[in-house]
Amino acid sequence: MILIIDDDLAVTASLALLLKQAGFASLAASSPDEAIEVLRRQPCQLVIQDMNFSRRTSGEEGLALLQRIKALTPGLPVVLITAWGSINLAVEGMKAGAADFVTKPWTNQQMLETVKTTLGLVASRGTTADHAATRDELDARFDFGQLVGRDPKMLRVLQLLGRVAPTQASVLITGESGTGKELIAEALHRNSPRADRAFVKVNLGGISSSLFESEMFGHVRGAFTDARADRKGRFELAHGGTIFLDEIGDLDPASQVKMLRVLQDRTFEVLGSSQRREVDVRVVSATNRALPDMVARGEFREDLLYRINLITVHLPPLRERPDDIPLLASRFLQAAAAAYHREAVVLTPAAARWLQAQPWPGNVRQLHQAVERAVLVDSRDRLDVESFTDLAAAPGHEPAGDSLPDVGAMTIEEIERAMILKSLRHHGGNISKVAESLGLSRPALYRRFEKYEIAV
Repeated sequence: MILIIDDDLAVTASLALLLKQAGFASLAASSPDEAIEVLRRQPCQLVIQDMNFSRRTSGEEGLALLQRIKALTPGLPVVLITAWGSINLAVEGMKAGAADFVTKPWTNQQMLETVKTTLGLVASRGTTADHAATRDELDARFDFGQLVGRDPKMLRVLQLLGRVAPTQASVLITGESGTGKELIAEALHRNSPRADRAFVKVNLGGISSSLFESEMFGHVRGAFTDARADRKGRFELAHGGTIFLDEIGDLDPASQVKMLRVLQDRTFEVLGSSQRREVDVRVVSATNRALPDMVARGEFREDLLYRINLITVHLPPLRERPDDIPLLASRFLQAAAAAYHREAVVLTPAAARWLQAQPWPGNVRQLHQAVERAVLVDSRDRLDVESFTDLAAAPGHEPAGDSLPDVGAMTIEEIERAMILKSLRHHGGNISKVAESLGLSRPALYRRFEKYEIAV
């Protein structure tokens, strides 16, 4: 049973009809007191609640009602309805315990998606919260083949992925550089009902503010000087599937507003056209930055943060799960041996212990690079500690005596690519430090990654 609370009879009637057509039973209440009475006598699975009643428009009545509902039934999810210009009220409601919010005017698809997602998350918590699954149990139920690890912290991440993947909930993946956030996003998509549709990755750190609208929403011919043909944007390409917004913490303030609008309404305008288009996407975001701290400093919109992190998945750094390092190294050894046409290559126990003892500031990415270099240079079938130390693979160590190549030996572009790779190794894959050391902005560095086909 879903309880609709709104003093506008037209709203309650239209929502009740929409829910009925989707197979949900509902009740309606027109005032806070009536809503509380209904909840006292009728168990409900979800509340859809307006933020204003009578003639007041401050939202105080809505927040007060939310507090009463949470006091009466703490576990009951509440979805708030608010006007676009009052999203700050919805953010206050989320802080007070609301599950989600929808802005007016909403689309039927948007409302139903919110209802189904909220109910799905509640159901998943009830079925798995009290059981810590083993890796074998998780692998039997989900496709996590690309995600290596049996550490308890990693298993908790995988269990959370299994819970939220079947829903449409927006997910924010956090963690240090190199922890594998893109692999987590791919696993979410692969285990979702959208698995057979597009997975579109967008590196927001590599898109300048001047190109943001064209890249994300597309453009029509003639929209600007170089627009010689129509072009689909990333959101349109992801329609029906999943869009992965990597490095979302790098968005500038103006782009944050535009991103909030499309994530909130699931509508956008193609650059050069005034016609609004609807888009059906699952949104997964990622960042290695502390977004709450950025919000406190005024660098990131709080309403955007609440829109992208209905569920937060935090990836532990590699140093916090050392038992997974030999497993990861073995996987990378197999892949590198196959790529370079080598026979099977294994680690000695001493090498495995040495790898476990390293801090790996660049996390899984840095370990991967170290293993691949060892396979390339060491022709033995068993890699020992010297296979890594002789290559100066220890984190933070650089070989001495580096000098510029002879004139004519390398082009400027080859030198630039080599220096970027060297900086990545030196800083353990930390993009911010790499950009600073090279005197580049993060967007400029990302553009060079694409230019030189450097995987990060």
